[in-house]
Amino acid sequence: MKDFLKVLLASFVGTILAFLIFGFIGIGMLVGLASLGSAEEPIIAKESILLLDFKAPVTEQKGDKFAINPITGDIDMSGSIPLYSVVKAIEVAAEDPGIKFIYMTPESLNMGISQIEEVRDALKKFRSSGKAVVSYSTDLGNDSYYLASVADKVILNPYGDIFILGLSSNMIFFKDLLDRLGVDVQLIKHGKYKAAAEPFVQNEISAENLEQNKRMLGSIWNGWCEEIAESRDFTSEQFNFWIDNLEFKGATSALEKGLVDELWYSDQVVEYLCSLFGVTESKDLKFTPIGKYSAARVKTDLRAKEKIAVVYANGEIVLEGSDRSISAVKFSQTLEKIRKDSTIKAVVLRVNSPGGGVTASEMIHREISLLKEVKPVIASYGDFAASGGYWISAKADKIFANKSTLTGSIGVFALIPNLNKTMEKVLHIHPVAITTNKHGDALSGMRALASTEKEYLQHMVDKTYTNFTTLVATSRNMSVEQVDMIAQGRVWAGGDALEIGLADMEGGLVDAISYAAEMAGLSKYRLVEYPQVKTTLEKFMESLSKTGADIATIADPFAYIERCYSRLKEATGVIHYARLPIEYDIR
Repeated sequence: MKDFLKVLLASFVGTILAFLIFGFIGIGMLVGLASLGSAEEPIIAKESILLLDFKAPVTEQKGDKFAINPITGDIDMSGSIPLYSVVKAIEVAAEDPGIKFIYMTPESLNMGISQIEEVRDALKKFRSSGKAVVSYSTDLGNDSYYLASVADKVILNPYGDIFILGLSSNMIFFKDLLDRLGVDVQLIKHGKYKAAAEPFVQNEISAENLEQNKRMLGSIWNGWCEEIAESRDFTSEQFNFWIDNLEFKGATSALEKGLVDELWYSDQVVEYLCSLFGVTESKDLKFTPIGKYSAARVKTDLRAKEKIAVVYANGEIVLEGSDRSISAVKFSQTLEKIRKDSTIKAVVLRVNSPGGGVTASEMIHREISLLKEVKPVIASYGDFAASGGYWISAKADKIFANKSTLTGSIGVFALIPNLNKTMEKVLHIHPVAITTNKHGDALSGMRALASTEKEYLQHMVDKTYTNFTTLVATSRNMSVEQVDMIAQGRVWAGGDALEIGLADMEGGLVDAISYAAEMAGLSKYRLVEYPQVKTTLEKFMESLSKTGADIATIADPFAYIERCYSRLKEATGVIHYARLPIEYDIR
């Protein structure tokens, strides 16, 4: 009877697994067919309105998301549009007689502040071609109004809300909580502005950290206000006065003060668009979404033999990691491949990274140095190019930054937790260290560091800081003393970075690519991107693999414990970090 039940259970499980496998294969075939269909060139109307509705996230690289939930079986497939495609499409549209004007709805912006700046600059250049930009919003905030203000006609719904209050960033301090848990975080750092570990070692923001955050936010906000004032009929001083006195109490007040041109319902907006487009019925309006237009009009000349490589350094810098981080090992191999490819004549390093491990950063810097010996390397900064992000790019021939880029943060720190109190007083576990040498367990995280050990680690951190500032001084033609004055872990907004010499030119990714072509003497070229974006099928197969691993883990709780413990073991020891103080979300 037992054998019969075993066979029956095995048959049942086998049937279920076969059903899942064939189901996934069927989905994969459908995905493949959909991919083939989407590869066809989109059909664009002879005359149309370029539509920017910002429903698709604007990202650094094209990123079709594909994931399968192992429990529910739900499939997530959502696409994005690369920043380069958006900016280049607007540039092409300015010269395209078929595009009559741009219509945008910017209230939901799924992109970084530096990316918003690049799109706004592109729209400003579009207007200079003589074509109009029309913006319509149901609500307006800091970022959405900054973008909307560039338009010839800024329209707000009569009952729309307006929340323009200025920029802010928030930090949360954990020391009291850690004290309750018995966790003592031991910090070794160099740089009075290097504040990454502040939330773990104190309960209040330091004077230096407060100073740098105020300066950084102020620089970005002042840049926004100046651009807004330039586009509208008021001064930045008036704008800030209204904000500080909470004078934007709804759509009517926004109209009275000149922030918007009209308070219209959507049907009135349609009537206006009809008049601009030269039709009488809304059904005759022809819109071309920016993604579709980009796919049809932003083309790579495949006949061009010579190439410019755009290399995306996106995420935290680690020695080895996932697609969401910059794996120094894989990234260095990619740079080596590019260096040896004679058809690639120039490289644009697009940095969007808050930094990471020092060893990983130096590994990439070394490859950039070798690459620069054989072909031009131009750096283009996105939202972040700080700490390790600056380390890897400092040696570029030219650095392009946006005013809202966060960069600098030239400093180093190391964290060593002491979990002794947590183990003994909270968990009632008593660790015993057995060592061959006096300091063998110094980095175990199970005891406080001795004074000599702190001095030893401080020496290592100081040495790394010296290496960092020397690297920047050599790369930027500055003295070490000059670098030290603007370093100390301080974060700078891009506008300030341009003034103090950490960056060379204001501009975005498209500007950097144009400059790289000029340096390489190229009139015709094609772009190649690295790391290469995985196809939907590749992501599907990865999802299958991950799903299998997740199911195995769910079925075996001991496997889950083993996986967690292995990650804990990997975290032992000391890693020197060159990283931004906090993750900034500025809106």
